[in-house]
Amino acid sequence: MMERSDRAPLLDWEEVPPAEKPDETAAPPTAPGNDRLSSPPSNRGSSGCAAPGFGWSSGPGGPTTSRSDACNTTPAIPCTQEGRDKDVEHHGDLGSTDAFVEDRMVKWEEKDQIVSVFVVTFNTRTGNMLEWCLPKDIDLDGVEFKAIASGSHRVTTDFIYFRKGSYFGLACFANMPVESTAERGARMKSVGILSPSYTLLYRYMSFLEHQVRLQLQSPGHYSPLEAFYEDKRALLPPSGEAVVTGCPANVWGAAINHSMHPEMKITHPAGCMSQFIRFFGEQIMVLWKLALLRRRILIFSPPPVGVVCYRVYCCCCLANISIPGIGVAVPEFRPFFYINVADIGALENELSYVACTTEKIFEEKKDLYDVYVDNQNVKTCRDGLKPLLRLSAADREKYRKLTEQRQMLLYSQENGDCVSSEEDLFILFFLEQNNRIFQALGEVAGSPDPTLTQESVRAMGLDPHGDRLFLLHLLEVYGYDTLLVSEQLCCS
Repeated sequence: MMERSDRAPLLDWEEVPPAEKPDETAAPPTAPGNDRLSSPPSNRGSSGCAAPGFGWSSGPGGPTTSRSDACNTTPAIPCTQEGRDKDVEHHGDLGSTDAFVEDRMVKWEEKDQIVSVFVVTFNTRTGNMLEWCLPKDIDLDGVEFKAIASGSHRVTTDFIYFRKGSYFGLACFANMPVESTAERGARMKSVGILSPSYTLLYRYMSFLEHQVRLQLQSPGHYSPLEAFYEDKRALLPPSGEAVVTGCPANVWGAAINHSMHPEMKITHPAGCMSQFIRFFGEQIMVLWKLALLRRRILIFSPPPVGVVCYRVYCCCCLANISIPGIGVAVPEFRPFFYINVADIGALENELSYVACTTEKIFEEKKDLYDVYVDNQNVKTCRDGLKPLLRLSAADREKYRKLTEQRQMLLYSQENGDCVSSEEDLFILFFLEQNNRIFQALGEVAGSPDPTLTQESVRAMGLDPHGDRLFLLHLLEVYGYDTLLVSEQLCCS
């Protein structure tokens, strides 16, 4: 069966160069528009191989997934069953649940809310500067250093996700050689947008890529950008902040067993989680623990920065939890995406975040982060966190299982038995690990003897000895003050 597409007809602002126009037999170009999907595609719902995305308020934004070894079964998520049963009581039997959840997802569906569109250029005398923007009165101070990352002169194209105040941005950068002594042989520009949420920004990447090429070839041609802004500008509440940045927990918790909304994939159509896992290998288990502990994680890499922004997003996905109430009292795990020295003041007040940078000077700013990631090297200057950088026996076992599940998924895909993807597998794997831990903690906390034993720790999928320090950090961060730790766990 064919999947429904989230592509839409071109609007007036969506100009396609003659060389890029598809022929009659080619697939239509990826282009945003008003004719968006209003509900999840139903053809994948029966397989249980996909699920809706998360917002960063209760776990970072991103798609959720199902397990590769259960492509034709529904993954068990005990934490959502009670709420789902209540919904079913009011909406008939289980056969009507699909339609009910789909209706809830339609009502929640995030809308286009573009609050600004802008052009940034590099001037050989003054450096990065804001060339043009709409609306004219919006505060874009500093966006010129986010839309053109430090060191971008070494690359020809790039894309950058970033935060600007309470908004998220996506900018596409291009560097074109020119025969101009005034421009020192190169013209560099970036075209970007701002929105209250990052989950739909990917839909405009193709448009931004085309527009930045247009700006390089014909500087000052802003009419497509003006038409785009008029079509997509946000209708925000008076405060400009009361907006939905992710699917409400009571919706995606019930919908996890159903079909995933394609618009929730930040990297659609290209996945990034599988590349993320392969890049870090076993070290992904270290990042998983640090993300679950809501630590401040800073990732360094030279340009291009686009793929590193995806690593920020993937780090956030490692900390997804779908059990209602868990994590409410802990700091939000904020994705800052790309940052530069102008963000130092903002980072000083952040208790938990994930960000990336191209500026090596941040490595010396040890008070701004807890964990520094350079290539595959994960390090920390916090003595209390250094033991967490060592893999436990349970970490290696989990990674082995993850690798096995991936191989089973690839085998199923080769035989046409499963429509799930590696993205589905990886994200749900960590979601289930997190749910398993907090479900076990909740059961122990509610028992007559609230003591964590070796058996209860193993039930969480952790190593009673190797993960003891991680568990103690977890109890402290998530406020499990009433739980006692057995003396057996003190023996290393």
